[in-house]
Amino acid sequence: MLENAVTMFDNMDLMLKKLKKKSYEENMQQFLGKNQHFFREMTDHMDAAQDKEKAADEIADILAECVEGRFAKGEKKKISSRTQADVNFFMIYYIFPAILKTEHADCRLIADRICAEWKRRFKDSAIGYTDYDSLHESFREKIFGIF
Repeated sequence: MLENAVTMFDNMDLMLKKLKKKSYEENMQQFLGKNQHFFREMTDHMDAAQDKEKAADEIADILAECVEGRFAKGEKKKISSRTQADVNFFMIYYIFPAILKTEHADCRLIADRICAEWKRRFKDSAIGYTDYDSLHESFREKIFGIF
């Protein structure tokens, strides 16, 4: 399950640069186009599971392992605080909204378990989540024609 899910983080730096309402909208469309199958795999895994909480924990563990494998450096396999902050923002802006966009009955359970795993595994990473529409609405349009 979620084989090669680490590829979801391929364009992380570019997708977090100069985020504005329009660019976020475009980035999310591209992100979903490229990665929708991973979120389908998550919901399929939940559908097939007898123990939903265990299944959600498995998804959270796989995502955390992807992040560690991709971004951890050195002998101690640590992620720099700057990189961890970027990963956390990426999770909040792209991964969680994509999970919630599935509108699956267990999407919030998956998101909750990912948050719990993040807090447990990564330093200073007690993150939360929100849906795409709430994030999209939080971006301002141009103010007085500026920005």
